[in-house]
Amino acid sequence: MRIALLTETFSRHMGYIQNCLPKYLVRCGAEVHVISMDFSPYHNTAGSTEMFRGFTEPLVPGDIEETDGFKLHVLGHRMRLGYPGMVGLADKLASIRPDIVQCQASIGWIPMDAALNKLRFGYKLFTGNHNAMSTASAGLGIGGSFLQRGKAFATRFLSGRLASYCVERCYAVTCDCAEIAWRYYGVQKRKVVTMHLGVDTDYFFPVRSAEAQEEREALRKELGYTSEEIVCVYSGKMTEEKNALILAQAVNRIRKMGIPYSALFIGNGVQKEKIGAMAHCKVLDFMHYSKLGAYYRGSEIGVWPTNESSSMLDAAACGIPLIISDGVVYRDHVDGNGLVCHQNDLDDLVSKLLELNSKESRSQLGKYGADKMVQKFSWDSVARRRLAHYHEALG
Repeated sequence: MRIALLTETFSRHMGYIQNCLPKYLVRCGAEVHVISMDFSPYHNTAGSTEMFRGFTEPLVPGDIEETDGFKLHVLGHRMRLGYPGMVGLADKLASIRPDIVQCQASIGWIPMDAALNKLRFGYKLFTGNHNAMSTASAGLGIGGSFLQRGKAFATRFLSGRLASYCVERCYAVTCDCAEIAWRYYGVQKRKVVTMHLGVDTDYFFPVRSAEAQEEREALRKELGYTSEEIVCVYSGKMTEEKNALILAQAVNRIRKMGIPYSALFIGNGVQKEKIGAMAHCKVLDFMHYSKLGAYYRGSEIGVWPTNESSSMLDAAACGIPLIISDGVVYRDHVDGNGLVCHQNDLDDLVSKLLELNSKESRSQLGKYGADKMVQKFSWDSVARRRLAHYHEALG
């Protein structure tokens, strides 16, 4: 089976669906081509250039490279009505001749162009939606003016509905993503399937060997942590929206109680300087996703105090319990292996952190989470389920 995955962005250093799903589809025997525009993740987010400086690499139109068994093809982009579309997509699809085309999104020029090209090349088309309510609600026109609702209908619902007539299935990664897909993005409801993101278990696994234990102890020594310290880890953007700063504030409050909590932050953003200036907080720069597992295994608790992050799954796979906010609608990845706090509520975050003061409690929750990630959230299991749907569509 020959599969083409169409995506607006691609990063060689981030463990996102664009590079993890193809890797595991290849392991299952498929030939996979990833076709991306020349954008890095978060290219349209204010301050992203500075935030990811030195971490993301530029993508050059025309480049073709092979990694993890799949081929990456970089196309240029052209803005149409204020939204980017791929330049030369039809020619690229003509050269690849895929059996399956999987779009990352269900709205925009990429799925629209893929739907048009389906009529020419005869492949089976699948789309997806990764926009959750906590991050996408502002652009849906909910409670907005007549003009705002009309724009949302034209640019989202109408374009999504037209494309969905050519689609076999739309993969929504959470239950609220699924509702957004059919209610606001126009995808026919019967075609929407909830299928979560996965974990690359090559890199994210718990401490269950002497080698992993030695790695953990060496890393903690390098970072200056004692065996008694309870390290809370956060990875990702340190923006006002993500508000990682509240974790630093919570840890410092607990320290004043005489309990040895510390915090480790991995990433960058406008809050980085404030976090780094606080006691008992260490800050590291963004790093290749294959290196993150060691830092999760070297910590006791994973904390994401506001909206969604795929890093939650990775941390859980490393055997540590999670604390996430009630702003996250989809919670399968934390049920039975973590706690939920009120978003941006410092007192409640402190309370939830203290609930995980017991090593026995953390161990029990962490083991459950690690086992669950392998069984339900591994990229291998996700790839196999998608392949089953692809085969079904091809008859």
